Amino acid sequence: MKVKGLKKDKVNIVTLGCSKNLVDSEVMLTQLRGNGIKTTHESKKDDANIVIINTCGFIDNAKQESIDTILRYVDAKEEGLVEKVYVTGCLSHRYKDDLEKEIPQVDAFFGTMELPALLKKFKADYKHELLGDRITTTSKHYAYLKIAEGCDRPCSFCAIPLMRGGHKSRPIEELVTEAKNLAKNGTKELLLIAQDSTYYGLDLYKKRNLAELMQRLSDVEGIDWIRLHYAFPTGFPMDVLDVMAERPNICNYLDIPLQHGSTKMLKLMRRGTTREKTEALLAEMRSRVPDIAIRTTLIAGHPGETEEDFADMVDFVEKSRFDRLGIFTYSHEENTHAFSMTDDVPDEVKQERANHVMQVQEQISYEINQTKIGKTFKVLIDRKESGSFIGRTEHDSPEVDNEVYIDAKKHYLRVGDFAQIKITDATEFDLYGEPLL
Repeated sequence: MKVKGLKKDKVNIVTLGCSKNLVDSEVMLTQLRGNGIKTTHESKKDDANIVIINTCGFIDNAKQESIDTILRYVDAKEEGLVEKVYVTGCLSHRYKDDLEKEIPQVDAFFGTMELPALLKKFKADYKHELLGDRITTTSKHYAYLKIAEGCDRPCSFCAIPLMRGGHKSRPIEELVTEAKNLAKNGTKELLLIAQDSTYYGLDLYKKRNLAELMQRLSDVEGIDWIRLHYAFPTGFPMDVLDVMAERPNICNYLDIPLQHGSTKMLKLMRRGTTREKTEALLAEMRSRVPDIAIRTTLIAGHPGETEEDFADMVDFVEKSRFDRLGIFTYSHEENTHAFSMTDDVPDEVKQERANHVMQVQEQISYEINQTKIGKTFKVLIDRKESGSFIGRTEHDSPEVDNEVYIDAKKHYLRVGDFAQIKITDATEFDLYGEPLL
């Protein structure tokens, strides 16, 4: 049955979850347009007759958001607003059989590695010549660069290997080519991402090769900032710090998920380290790169976490004084190692513990930000909104970290440009400043 009033063969891609999923959607967008198919991303218009939902299956809340989104578009299909609904990504990969039974109105489900099969639904081919030539959906001046796929780590709580498979690095030459193409299209900041960025190169080059990759990327003309995310602490390649200290366009910033501050819990989580080793690593990082901003994430309420373990976590946060911190409550995920354990921390206790850690971090962040008043920072202007230009320093990643606000009524700046900003005020998570004339 034809749907009246709709243009044929227009696809809207809806992305849920993390930045790694966003890159997958951008590759999908590039491939579809490369095959002559009109495609949009997160379109606000209702003029697409086909919807592709790129799902997240990481934790309970993300899974529920994915299911709700699928059901919303299934309802739209039944109302005749769209013709076809395709589902791909992590949730689809992990629960494909169950989803096909529970939501048969979806036209097809695809796993995380099945883009060629999805393209066949459009009578399209996977064009290898488009590798490294990616259409981005973020602001033009920054882009995520996925340097590897999958993960080989045995963390007790994590289902990512079930959805993404084992670690697979992308060749340096391929990544450099992609970085050059992005730079030609106006990208000034590269955000390096992977499930585990510090494992980079072991499969291809038989050694941890992240430092060399960062050197090669820092040589790309037009790239002003390179930012490293999702470093695993165990076996961290210390030569990365040397490159960070030597290269001015590599941000003094590191996103390193540590997950806990109790040695007992780190063992239960199968993290391969201890609190003492973690603290020594943090000290070495700060010694080699004195201006480094360290962001971490923690988990509250993993099976076996006692009040004493949680107190260790709080003490760890207080003493480590992270520049940035986020915390998740533990999610009991099927087929993970921890799923065999009793989920013995009540949900309300998990949330109370998470809230307490964030209260502690808020005070730390406030104190750190107060020390920035009167100092001048190079700021990348991300957007203009509600009478302010809003940007970030090299110590801040998009969406998750501090932002710098500049009064747009008093000062004119251009989105996508850098500006020297003197900080005049600060709160827990935001900075306020004025440009140097």
